[in-house]
Amino acid sequence: MIRRIALTVLLGAAYPLSSQAIPTASRAADAQVGFGYAAGRPDYVQQTFPGLAAYADLDLRPHLGVEAEFHQIASTSGNLMREQTYEIGGRYLCTYGALVPYIKAMAGIGVLRYPQGLTTLGYAMFAGGAGADLKLTTRIHLRGEYEFQKWTSFPNGGLTPQIVTVGVAYHFDGRLRSR
Repeated sequence: MIRRIALTVLLGAAYPLSSQAIPTASRAADAQVGFGYAAGRPDYVQQTFPGLAAYADLDLRPHLGVEAEFHQIASTSGNLMREQTYEIGGRYLCTYGALVPYIKAMAGIGVLRYPQGLTTLGYAMFAGGAGADLKLTTRIHLRGEYEFQKWTSFPNGGLTPQIVTVGVAYHFDGRLRSR
């Protein structure tokens, strides 16, 4: 009888002790902020403009994320023409070791400063793009990207600028540590 009671107590006490360990860290999200060199064809004139780009990514799921992006490209011929875009949208990504290819769909505002700087106007725009990040280290990522834009509210059928960006990003640690 005592053996049965002892065995019941031991087996009953063993159940709560058999649970798995609590993880010390879990990934909440991946985030990175970067900047780069951009070269674009504004479509208003048939010339390639150099410029810059800044971007921020927040990947909430293993394959889904959000990106915010800014581009500015400007004429080097002295005519004061410039294009700026402010975009936000979603991205789909896959990870293959150090390589992270992605596609994205964006919406935003495109701002065009016309030749000779006579006026500056903003237009609604959409963009699609594809690129890849290369993880040089856990913190530093190199990016190459192509983006096609459609400025829908621009007169006479819209503008279709194209931009290529090469950049570098700082990747933030996306882990929450328990204390």
